[in-house]
Amino acid sequence: MTIDFTIPGNPQGKARARTFYNTRVKHMSSITPEKTVLYENLIKTRCLEALEHQTLPFTIFEGPLDVTIKCFFAPPKSTSKKVRKKMLDSEILPTKKPDIDNICKVVLDALNGIAYKDDTQVVQLQMEKLYNDEPYVRVWISEM
Repeated sequence: MTIDFTIPGNPQGKARARTFYNTRVKHMSSITPEKTVLYENLIKTRCLEALEHQTLPFTIFEGPLDVTIKCFFAPPKSTSKKVRKKMLDSEILPTKKPDIDNICKVVLDALNGIAYKDDTQVVQLQMEKLYNDEPYVRVWISEM
């Protein structure tokens, strides 16, 4: 069985948690940035919506997993038509932030307990950054 869903909007990476000494409780505390929390919630929602449309009842994956993540970025508006065409034809690839490993981290962490027990189950991973007219992230998860 395979889960396949799309996350609309610009691909985002997982931001580092902010760690500080909390004087009220007198120990170190960490806070995940709000933008990361909101993006993880969007990923969870899109995955759950995809699961609702499947005909078979879904049970959480328990075995080893193969995950494919394709990240599509919109070309900058200032790009010439000639360069834009090359971007959309994958002759020019996005070498910009966010880093591909941070995109991977936010997607896999968001799906813990939703699609699978833990992201340690992912044994095969393919990722790609491409250009497209509309920015989005496409995720495929299948049990091996």
